[in-house]
Amino acid sequence: MALTPSTMLDLGTAAPDFCLPDTEGKTVCLDNFEDAPALLAVFMCNHCPYVKHLRHALADFAGEYQARGLAVVGINSNDVATHPDDSPEKMAREVKSTGYTFPYLYDETQEVAKRYRAACTPDFFLFDKDRRLVYRGQFDDSRPGNDIPVTGKDLRAAVEAVLAGRAAPAEQKPSIGCNIKWKAGNEPDYSG
Repeated sequence: MALTPSTMLDLGTAAPDFCLPDTEGKTVCLDNFEDAPALLAVFMCNHCPYVKHLRHALADFAGEYQARGLAVVGINSNDVATHPDDSPEKMAREVKSTGYTFPYLYDETQEVAKRYRAACTPDFFLFDKDRRLVYRGQFDDSRPGNDIPVTGKDLRAAVEAVLAGRAAPAEQKPSIGCNIKWKAGNEPDYSG
């Protein structure tokens, strides 16, 4: 497990397009959420201890804010040849066992992760009604083993602000977690 931080994509970036299959085989696209006042894209997977640490809180968070209009989508970009626990079949089981109420999509080519400059799981990207990036960073300060409760306070503050038509907090800390499991020869160069 390589501990990896978010790339901290530039604020104001337009939401990169996607059309990916969900756990039931239905294609879900960025355009499906065009009427939502905000969109949260979460790069995640099944096996990462950092995702496992907050998965139930994330499920609760998503349900709470979806009721207020936030669109939420989870995206798994891991190479399932090397990490079979992240396969679409196991993603479907994770949706049921964790109670995710949002589409959980499979990015087999890893091109969507590259467009978002996603680097770790979990990696959070919040876009406003115009689909401009207003927050990227951590859920909160909790990490496996640090005894800080999982509250989602950082992401919660950003979502509350955006839904109220205010600017997201200026201080944004990178998320940290397992690196996305890139296919051999497909690793991105985010240095430029």
